[in-house]
Amino acid sequence: MPETANLSAETILETQGLTKEFKGFVAVNNVDLKVRRGDIHALIGPNGAGKTTFFNLLTKFLPPTRGRITYNGTDITHERPAQTARRGIVRSFQISAVFPHLTALENVRAALQRNLGTSFHFWKPERSLHHLHGRALELLHAVDLQDFANELTVNLPYGRKRALELATTMALEPELMLLDEPTQGMGHEDVHRVTQLIKKVSQGRTILMVEHNMNVVSSIADRITVLQRGAVIADGPYAEVSKNPQVIEAYMGSTENELQGAH
Repeated sequence: MPETANLSAETILETQGLTKEFKGFVAVNNVDLKVRRGDIHALIGPNGAGKTTFFNLLTKFLPPTRGRITYNGTDITHERPAQTARRGIVRSFQISAVFPHLTALENVRAALQRNLGTSFHFWKPERSLHHLHGRALELLHAVDLQDFANELTVNLPYGRKRALELATTMALEPELMLLDEPTQGMGHEDVHRVTQLIKKVSQGRTILMVEHNMNVVSSIADRITVLQRGAVIADGPYAEVSKNPQVIEAYMGSTENELQGAH
């Protein structure tokens, strides 16, 4: 098999020279990124590094000033957001993806319904959704929420709400999950639980995540890309990236020991 065919099979998402400028301010600067199929790939960097803008470019909330986005070998740079979502790129976490006054089970079932293209058929009789019940329970089980199935989402602890968001994202059957700050605002116990859940649900899919917590990144990421002022300053496995002098300098709030000693 030619080398290029091998590469396209291994790379699920690639950006080439991706750039976003806002009235002279360069938020994302000529970013070349390759995400390998099946990896958990972390995008890290100090505040203002351009991570969220980069995610917004991938999901088409923003058009790029220059550059190219390729997904499964197809140029998707100028697609509409819905087209890109239908390809199996699903973003979660930055904005809560759950309905607070539905139960956990009803939330997952609504996401399954959406995936079938029947999300607006709320006038359909309840029994027409029963065929989704089993799959919804499976997804709740996958994120350890089986005991909370009939609990109203508004009453769930914060970490459990995040686990529910993970289940609703999985209901959309993503090939590539974009997780935006999945452990933000969590206590230590919830961080650990959600980190383990991300590892568990990554089986058979690819994850690109923006994450501040170095312990999370060091424990589950296969590869790390570091952004600073919109540009890539390092890319590689955690052990290599955490020793990079530019990365250590970029995280002036973190000591070298914190970067290298995260477990």
